[in-house]
Amino acid sequence: MKHSAPIASTTRPVALIILDGWGVTDDYNGNAITRANPLFFDYLLKNYPSTLLDASSHSVGLPWGEMGNSEVGHFTIGAGRIVKQSLYRIDHDIVTNRFFENTALLKTTMHVKKHSSKLHIMGLIGNGGVHASQEHLYALLKLIKREKVKPVYLHLFLDGRDSPKDAGLVFLKELKKKIQWMRHVHIASFGGRMYGMDRNQNWKRIEKAYNTIVEGESDISTENPEKRLQEFYDKKIYDEQVDPVVVTKGGEAVTTIDDNDGIIFFNFRPDRARQMTRAMINEDFDRFPRKRYVNNLSFTSFTKYADDLDTFVAFEREMVHNYLTEVLSNNNLTHLHAAETEKYAHVTYFFNGLSEKAQEGEDRILVPSPVVESYDLLPQMSAGEVTEKIVDKFAKNKYNFTLINYANPDMVGHTGNMEATVQAIKAVDTHLKTVTEMITKSGGVVLVTADHGNAEELIKRLSGDIDKEHSTYPVPFILVDDAYKGKVDPVDFMNLYASQTTGVLADIAPTVLGYFNLPLGDGMTGIDLREVI
Repeated sequence: MKHSAPIASTTRPVALIILDGWGVTDDYNGNAITRANPLFFDYLLKNYPSTLLDASSHSVGLPWGEMGNSEVGHFTIGAGRIVKQSLYRIDHDIVTNRFFENTALLKTTMHVKKHSSKLHIMGLIGNGGVHASQEHLYALLKLIKREKVKPVYLHLFLDGRDSPKDAGLVFLKELKKKIQWMRHVHIASFGGRMYGMDRNQNWKRIEKAYNTIVEGESDISTENPEKRLQEFYDKKIYDEQVDPVVVTKGGEAVTTIDDNDGIIFFNFRPDRARQMTRAMINEDFDRFPRKRYVNNLSFTSFTKYADDLDTFVAFEREMVHNYLTEVLSNNNLTHLHAAETEKYAHVTYFFNGLSEKAQEGEDRILVPSPVVESYDLLPQMSAGEVTEKIVDKFAKNKYNFTLINYANPDMVGHTGNMEATVQAIKAVDTHLKTVTEMITKSGGVVLVTADHGNAEELIKRLSGDIDKEHSTYPVPFILVDDAYKGKVDPVDFMNLYASQTTGVLADIAPTVLGYFNLPLGDGMTGIDLREVI
């Protein structure tokens, strides 16, 4: 049903709470959210307007059928429009052959040919399409064959989070078939993404992967990558947690990274590529001791990982202007962005249209994520500290707009541990209640949503296997505005999946602006969801 919107006021605070990885599907044995039975979330559904939003595929600028993720989700929410994402644009360049004329890629290939040095290709292998694409690696192999580049060494990160936990062996075997007739291409190292792609300032993990890749030094070595990976599986150690392994021949590492070499890092998502890139290219890097600095290194990154990282960029990101927080700041409205480390880049860089810089009137809360081997060991993560800091900030300064991310459903969901994810959902439900009641008691409005699905599908329906990946299910949107309280048909929590999907993530920013009686930012294409729920 539709509701006439109450008169908005710029003195009325608006909060957007993103329950990261909280998708919506039916109540089956793999749904950690319905198993948790979050009581406050259920209360909101029964008392306030709600709907479902599409958060995957074309609705967030990804190829058809591609699951959503935190980066594109937050970016789309903040942009208020659907923007074609890197995966879509790179795929298109490969199909049209523009990929093979890419200036940045050719700069690095020409560099190694000029210096008769080595090319290193580094990135995540898997079919998740969240951080990288196996098809992009295959396109690079085609490129180096065209350009007659040799020798070439591959440094591979195993997924196990956005792909099945033990799919790395399948991808490794597939890759070996691709390169079996390319005698100048060699696999030089491999290891789990928790090491080489850390984003949580766990520099010991990066150091371990760095020394394996750059120095050819690791506690674990092998001449047979497939056999060694199977041995990890036999010990119940799967892709994400695999220790960095150096590939050897005759007892020596097949390569090291040396002066005048070239690197192509084919991850297109920036947040998990930054730390390793900094360690490799920044001369003044000091997070751990390096044996040496590699001079005259030509480094091409698929996208721009950070403003302070000086790499050749193969695919420039499409910058967005007039995004939500920019419009708020231009109208002298204050805003607070809060998250723990795992999702901090999402509520800042991605939400702010790929801008590292805070807007005028923007404050930020960063709470360190706990340092644990796996988040199922501490399913509450740092949600309690995030909530405490928000409550403290709000008591001192009632911001016009507050953005909050709770990482638990996604990060604990990625472990595949059902009971831990149930506990994560319950913890988030408690904090959702605390913050929502604080905002509404001050006369404010709370918009509750998610960026993509995950925790609602921890078991594959057909095979019964553990599912650690994101999903393509829609996400909830609840309009917690006391002007509507009790005036809607209640929605039963267990039947939320049967609700009609009436919007997309790009509609959230226009809804926020509607509460402040502000026009849409130039380029925004979303609608005010109050018109359709």
